[in-house]
Amino acid sequence: MNKKFEKLLIDFITENKENMYRLAFSYVKNAENALDIVQDTIHKALSSSGTLKSEGSIKSWLYRILVNTSIDFLRKQKRIQIVDDKTLEFHSPTGGDVYPDIDLEKALEELPHPYRTVIVLRYFEDLKIDEIAEVMNENISTVKTRLYQGLRKLRIKMSDEILEEVK
Repeated sequence: MNKKFEKLLIDFITENKENMYRLAFSYVKNAENALDIVQDTIHKALSSSGTLKSEGSIKSWLYRILVNTSIDFLRKQKRIQIVDDKTLEFHSPTGGDVYPDIDLEKALEELPHPYRTVIVLRYFEDLKIDEIAEVMNENISTVKTRLYQGLRKLRIKMSDEILEEVK
């Protein structure tokens, strides 16, 4: 990898380390594991930086590595770890009062990885559909379908939980 790409990659990582951490944390729900995943992602990115095609694809290329590293970690762990509210508040990127929607968080966790990944990247990381397609190495139409189906599943799950609370 040439020095220009290397510097751009390092600058991007430095500027987006909180976003990378937040995305990893959204998968593993544990501060230490999220930090390990970010560290592994950075190591993998720097080791395979020669595969980076252009400077315009740094974000999607790095996020693809991060998502795959997170999913690999979960596969190895075979369990999702629950985090207490204090840990969640400590790592929250905002300074103001945050009232987490526990039902939404729980419903998101129960979605299969492909649907959850599309929703998290779209609505929490603010990636465009074509960027998500690049991160997930999927067609744009597949991403759109997963987004639509994931939102539908999420809406159904949230409706079911509200009905259960009413009963």
